[in-house]
Amino acid sequence: MKRIPGLIVMVLILALSAKAQEYVALNYTFHKGELFELEQKSRSETYMTVNDIVQRTTRDYNNIITMEVTEIQPGKTTLTFRYKDLKFNFNAKNQNIYVDAKVTKEDEPFQAGLKKVLDQPFTVEIQTTGIINKVEGLDNILDNAGSAFSSLKKDEQEAYIKLMKDQFGTPAFQGWLEQLLIMYPAHGIKTGTQWEENVPLRGGLVGSIDLYWNLQTWDAQTAKIGGTSKIKTDKVQMLTLEDGIKATAEISGTTSSNYLINRSSGLPSICVQNTDMSGDYTYKANKAKRIKRDLKVPVKVVTNASYKIKQMK
Repeated sequence: MKRIPGLIVMVLILALSAKAQEYVALNYTFHKGELFELEQKSRSETYMTVNDIVQRTTRDYNNIITMEVTEIQPGKTTLTFRYKDLKFNFNAKNQNIYVDAKVTKEDEPFQAGLKKVLDQPFTVEIQTTGIINKVEGLDNILDNAGSAFSSLKKDEQEAYIKLMKDQFGTPAFQGWLEQLLIMYPAHGIKTGTQWEENVPLRGGLVGSIDLYWNLQTWDAQTAKIGGTSKIKTDKVQMLTLEDGIKATAEISGTTSSNYLINRSSGLPSICVQNTDMSGDYTYKANKAKRIKRDLKVPVKVVTNASYKIKQMK
């Protein structure tokens, strides 16, 4: 009788060892008509040192987006996205723009612009592995929303339209989604497996992101996955920054992510991400912008974000 506990421990060890060697297939599996709700809460802080003066810019997002499965084809699915709640706070150079798209605020043009974005459908075509084929319809929504700025001066119109597209345009949205959704390997994996993908930087900076994931644990319903990314800009590509300043960027950084995956859909039920980037912009000489010679501008960007996705039907 005294040997039984020892045998039980041995059986458990062997069972856990066998479990660790089991392979699991992870992918995105949807059924037409399913509806998911994505909640985003994030803050990004940018610090730039121009002529020894530190300039701080913050961007806060508090959004709710629905995702409806509207078309399924072999190897890919079309999801229809709609912003249901959109709150955005932008603070820079003593200017604060706070927007709750559901509220009318006549003295803030950006409010009227983002209100036109609410409930407007656009689509994302995604492969079963998580690779995003295309995003369609979002730029048309933003073009229509830009009509809210028609009464402003030309330079003000351009500034608001640029701000809107920089934050919510197709490249920015796809880049954000590519870092939120895991791209799964095409074959089964086991606990401890690491895999990777490379995608371009989108929405402002030019460069690439190396994405790495590792499977930590899994069971019949969920999987825990850790993720990291290495971000690097192309230092010779010209960019247009705020106020129309032309510059190049030599910036690098990392993102760390933790995911709890719902295996029935492949979507993350919970995701927490932290990004830290630093480097330099080089403002190009421009008499019109009072930049007498090329100017090196140190920059640091810190972003903290959390996401929740739940199935509504």
